[in-house]
Amino acid sequence: MAYVIAEPCIGTKDAACVDACPVDCIHPKKDEPQFEGSDMLFIDPVECIDCGACVPVCPVSAIFALDDLPEKWKAYTEKNAKYFGR
Repeated sequence: MAYVIAEPCIGTKDAACVDACPVDCIHPKKDEPQFEGSDMLFIDPVECIDCGACVPVCPVSAIFALDDLPEKWKAYTEKNAKYFGR
């Protein structure tokens, strides 16, 4: 059960979650070329170890466990996976 970044991240892209992630599965990072062109950050569903370290540091409460993702944002599960070609 991976975590998913949803709509509240759009336009915010606060990188606190990137820094909190112990397995480096949240991208794009501020130093990656894709950062400027991306409207949000994404969690790699394969690399995510379900630790939840990213959840409490998100200032806009955009990160959810897959089972807790609100129905209105279910499409973000696919958007996160698609960013990583999964």
